[in-house]
Amino acid sequence: MKTKLTYYLSTTLLVLLLAVSQNNAIAQRRGGGGGQQWAADGFHYFTNQNGDIVKMDNRDPNEKTVIATAANLTPAGKPALTIQSFSVSSDDKKVLIYTNSKKVWRQNTRGDYWVYNTATKKLMQLGKGKPEATLMFAKMSPDAKNVAYVTYLDHNIYLENLTTGAIKQLTKDGTKKLINGTFDWVYEEEFDCRDGFRWASDSKTIAYWQVDANKIKNYFMLNTTDSIYPFVVPVEYPVAGENPSAVRVGAVSIATGVTKWMNVPGDHIQHYIPRMEWTDNPNEVILQQLNRAQNDSKIFICNVSTGAVRMISEEKSDTWVDVRGTEGKWSWIDHGKAFLWQSEKDGWRHLYRIDREGKETLITKGNFDMITLSFVDEANNRVYFIASPDNATQKYLYMTKLDGSSMPERLTPMDQPGTHSYVFAHDGKTATHSFQSHTTQMMQEVVSLPDHKHVSGSVIKVDPAAKGKAEFFKVKTVDGVELDGYMIKPANFDPSKKYPVVFEVYAEPASELINDTYNAGRGGQYIPVSGSMADDGYIVMSIDNRGTPAAKGTAWRHAIYKNIGGINIRDQAMGAKEILKWPFVDPTRIAVHGWSGGGSTTLNLMFQYPEIYQTGIAIAAVGWQLSYDNIYQERYMGVPIDDASREPFIKGSPVTYAKNLKGNLLYIHGSGDDNVHFRNAELLINELVKNNRPFQMMEYPNRTHGINEGVNTSAHLRALFTSYLREHCPPGGR
Repeated sequence: MKTKLTYYLSTTLLVLLLAVSQNNAIAQRRGGGGGQQWAADGFHYFTNQNGDIVKMDNRDPNEKTVIATAANLTPAGKPALTIQSFSVSSDDKKVLIYTNSKKVWRQNTRGDYWVYNTATKKLMQLGKGKPEATLMFAKMSPDAKNVAYVTYLDHNIYLENLTTGAIKQLTKDGTKKLINGTFDWVYEEEFDCRDGFRWASDSKTIAYWQVDANKIKNYFMLNTTDSIYPFVVPVEYPVAGENPSAVRVGAVSIATGVTKWMNVPGDHIQHYIPRMEWTDNPNEVILQQLNRAQNDSKIFICNVSTGAVRMISEEKSDTWVDVRGTEGKWSWIDHGKAFLWQSEKDGWRHLYRIDREGKETLITKGNFDMITLSFVDEANNRVYFIASPDNATQKYLYMTKLDGSSMPERLTPMDQPGTHSYVFAHDGKTATHSFQSHTTQMMQEVVSLPDHKHVSGSVIKVDPAAKGKAEFFKVKTVDGVELDGYMIKPANFDPSKKYPVVFEVYAEPASELINDTYNAGRGGQYIPVSGSMADDGYIVMSIDNRGTPAAKGTAWRHAIYKNIGGINIRDQAMGAKEILKWPFVDPTRIAVHGWSGGGSTTLNLMFQYPEIYQTGIAIAAVGWQLSYDNIYQERYMGVPIDDASREPFIKGSPVTYAKNLKGNLLYIHGSGDDNVHFRNAELLINELVKNNRPFQMMEYPNRTHGINEGVNTSAHLRALFTSYLREHCPPGGR
């Protein structure tokens, strides 16, 4: 569940997710997002410099061509546009600008769009006459003659001609509950589905999702702060055990406005379609269908003229089939005869070649996880990917033969331990290489590939003597499980003294915390505390348990199946139990904190292992798993259709163990949380009251899952957190 960590991490991640959500055919080709976008020659790229869109040469940082100045991007009588993302047409003559964004659920996915014509020097606003900030996912057609977009108010897809300004409505049945070209709450939250339509390469057809949420029950939140009388805020929210929305895929002709629906077999309600793209043929789309339990994945190729479909691949699992790593893209090779696909079927996440008849070839061979696919260089029979076979906290660039005939070769220099990422140019000859570690701030350079030679930018060099604030460690539990962790010791640490420990936790399948990056645990980066935890005299620690998505193999990640609230909690507690043996740790001052999934973990640790943790601060926690959404909970816990299948949900829920509370608990929740509903807080409160367990509670009225709306809210939360921690888990060495 993405947003169980999205708010817990940082606003930086939100910006990155927004950039991803604005992808389009051109942006995907050039690198996407609102930052660097590669040009087709592989050496030039477009970027935003103080409001100017400029074209740069990565071989010569002094070469710069201004495509559009901030003055060019200033509407008459208005301030210059604030560029939140942009894309440039293939002939460099049109620039599509996204600005004035507003939040839809968690991401800023609606706003205003403008097109600047570099030849005529004219700036044109799209969707004139429509309310402010109501356009979504605008994308230029590949021939740059039209732009398509969805409108937030009616959930329909529109076409706008860039020469005449004429607007054509392509779908006409959209409502708040019948959604064309974008998604409902749960698809966005759990499948990362936001942008719901795709241009065909010939610019004649648009393929799109339609989500029918008419039968999804509304969760009614009560807004008591924004008017004299309270009013309800409905959210279509299918909890675990409730049927999903019905979803189908269609293709609409921009000439006729007629949609042809794909005849995908199976009940539309009992199946999901999390991924869909065009093949390299403008008459075909390829899509992935999942069954309700998410353990049977089928891939279909669909003829958009007839709606006929053909299944070419199927994968089944005893747990779940992970769709998140696919990123919604198929990489077509061999002139459209085959594509690349990720799977965990052999015990590791690997890349496979699948042809149109379903024949599979393993490409990334070895006992390691391919973390992400970076680039496909078909002309030279190469594929580049990120992996880290020996240290799951780090990331490196590897290359192997695209035909699967070789073993992978590491390209990232061996003297640069840490986390690396690469943005490849269109031709794969160069890439922007980014590096960071817990000892080294982010550095960037342009490198040639596959020789990984420096081309331009600051030369990346690592000081082997440098030390970071975080110290990485491994701890083995009584169960024989080795866990990665890091800690930040207090300033002026004295090894002869004993210090309190604050454990930052998440512990669920949405994300791992232990990553070798510069911000790794820097003074409690993710803890909403005033000041510095280390300066206050705390040891800040985190450890990752089985079930987190670390690059440690399928068995590690899927060990949590039907066991959220069980195996992950035991791993955390048994890891902490070993840490309590360290001579500088004070076992009488152990605190734990987490947000969302981490809040659930905090509660379970406090309730199931009260002998270890004396103080806990839980924020926005899922207290009762049967109250959370169906896609997330059913993926990892099964479909709850009877008492037996509901048992794992109940067994893993903090409410079940609330009666065991012995320590100090501060619980925080926003009453306007549309993700983890306030009902979770009330169920928890009832159980604590029933069992006469003292605790403290802070409700933030009408705040959502991030608890950041309103004047001074974040500062107040930080002050509350800090005060409670200092009172109940005093800092400093003793």
